[in-house]
This record gives sequence, C-alpha cells and structure tokens, in this order.
Amino acid sequence: MNICLNSHENDILPDLKEVIAYISEARAVGLSQDEIISELIKVGWPNGAIRSAFAQLLKVPYPHTHNQIELGPNQPIIEVKNLTKKYGNFTAVDNISFSVQPGETFGILGPNGAGKTTTMEMIEGLKSISGGTILVDNKNVAHQSHDVKSVIGVQLQASSFFDGLNLKELITTFASMYNRTVDPMELLEEVQLSDKADSQVKELSGGQKQRLSIAVGLVNDPKILFLDEPTTGLDPQARHNLWDLVTSIKNRGKTIVITTHYMDEAEVLCDRIAIMDHARIVALDTTHNLLHSIGIDTSIEFKSGMIIQPEILRVISGVETFSSEDGTYTITTKQPKETLDGLFTASRQYKFDIDQLTMKRATLEDVFLKLTGHQLRD
Repeated sequence: MNICLNSHENDILPDLKEVIAYISEARAVGLSQDEIISELIKVGWPNGAIRSAFAQLLKVPYPHTHNQIELGPNQPIIEVKNLTKKYGNFTAVDNISFSVQPGETFGILGPNGAGKTTTMEMIEGLKSISGGTILVDNKNVAHQSHDVKSVIGVQLQASSFFDGLNLKELITTFASMYNRTVDPMELLEEVQLSDKADSQVKELSGGQKQRLSIAVGLVNDPKILFLDEPTTGLDPQARHNLWDLVTSIKNRGKTIVITTHYMDEAEVLCDRIAIMDHARIVALDTTHNLLHSIGIDTSIEFKSGMIIQPEILRVISGVETFSSEDGTYTITTKQPKETLDGLFTASRQYKFDIDQLTMKRATLEDVFLKLTGHQLRD
C-alpha cells in the first residue's frame, strides 16, 4: 500500500475519502481491524474520523480501541521510514529509514553536508518533511508536532539565550515554557554548572555553554534527548567532560540521539551508529559489528634483531597476512588477542626478540573509507 494519509485537528471531518480508501486497501491485503486502527492513529487521524469512516464503509460500529497506544517491549521509540528532504532540485536527505530503541544512544555519523542535522531537525519537528514518515513515541511528527515536542529535549549546534539573565533564571524561564516547575540548581548540578548559577552566558567557556544547552534540553524531563554536534569546537578536556555527562544521562534511562563527525565520539557513546554520506545511510549497526563485519583487519607491527622464518609466523593463530622489511614485521589478523598470545609463545619457543610492538585496530574511519571510498573529512 502506498496511500498518503493526511490528518485533521478536529474530531469530525466532512470528507473521509482518504481514510475510507486506506481501510479498503488495508482490508484487501489482509490487515486486521486492530492493525488498520493502529496505523490510522499513528498517522494522526482522530477517533471521530476513524469511527465515521468505518461506519460508512463497513456499515458497522467503530471497533473498540484505546486513544493512546503504549509502546510495546520491543517497539521503537523513534521510527523513520523513507524519509526525504528536498530543496528544489537538491536532495538533502534521500529516502532513509531507521529506528531507535528506548534507552539506547543512537549516533548519526558523517561528514559536514551528509544530511545529519537535516535528519535530526525533521525528527524534532523543526523542518518540514518532503517525503516519508516519522513516529516519535507513537506520535506522527507531521501531524502531532506539539505532542512530539512535549517528550523531547533538544541541544542545537548553536543556541541563543536571553541577555541579562543568569543561569538559574534561564533554567526557570525555559521550564515555564513547558508549564513546569524545576529546581534550577539541581539541573545545573547535573551538568556541573552549579558554581556558575549566578553567571550570565557570556561569562561561560565553550564547553560550559554546551552543558548549559543540555541542561535547557532537560527542563521538561524528556524521554528523548537530541544532541547535534555537541562537542564541535571544544578542547579535548571539555569533550571528555561532555562525554561523561552524556553517559550519565543515558544511565538515567533516557534515549539519546546524537549527530557527530568525530569517529572516537561515536565509538565511545553510541550503542548503534548510522553512517551517512551524500544524504544516504550507507551502514547501520553496532560499533562492534561495523568494525568486524566488513573484513577490516587489525595490524600488529614489531621489530626484531633476528630473522624470523615465514613458517613460524604463518602458523600463529589468527594470522591473515605477514610481511617484513629491514627487521620490521607486520601481521594482520581478525583475532588480535589470539594472535598476540601466539606471537609471544613463538618468541619464547624460537628465541627471537620482540621490540617496539604496536597494534592498530580497525576504526570507524577505516569503515567509512571502505564504504564510501573517501576519508570522513574529504
């Protein structure tokens, strides 16, 4: 089925042709009444419209259902299907699909211009959708954007704050926009800014401003926190401090979606990663699976003052290839631990020395290069 369903904010609609057409086609392909109702509710149609459509088409009363569908144990908290964003002839996001599970940290990794931020802003309801659907906590972003905003928190790449207010006052002001009362010191303590409570934003460092943005994103106690390039421009210490903060927020059970072009950031923070390039998702998996599923080997390099016979290295567990040049030996392996153990055992058995040993594991940079044919920052 490929019917485009629109919704309406009123509970009674004068024209139900789209809903009736959807119900007819859904029944023809074997969907149950419960499945049909569930899909209609997901895309934002109110109960009155669904009831009327069933009555007109089937000549029967509207089947019983609940207004709000609760997430099942394995149901995604975010579901993106065939998402597209176009600006005239330019396609910024090209027919991508993915889902995010409750409680996970999901990363969207890619170079500048890949479509990461545009994807994020469509999910947040900040940009219109050219094609496809997005469900956030069982709410259709295109038709229920107000409801979506009530369950999400957002940290943008660049944020503007009210001049003249200190951090405590800013937190209180933003909370009032959600009709909430919060303890600003508790939130500032969580993001390690309690000592700056009486300061203005202009007095903060770059890392402190980013942590304030996250605190603002938490004022409504969201189910999902969106972080868009949160460590861009920060020094290494500030980046690591922010990583610790993100980890602590995740440990509270929040779902986190983060965009980044830093490989190490994605590896440290994310349970799963979608790699984007030129508006498309080119790979999506756990970090472990991404590193091990496309045949990228770990390399082990060392020096020895003795000539090591090839047959000695060839039989070491896990060795894929080996080479030597001017006393430097290089081994590639998919099982680095077993290969290292075997190498040290062989050095004792055949009495050769090992010096200046280094090991280079496959990284997401290697994965990106293999998938796209170019470096992340090209």
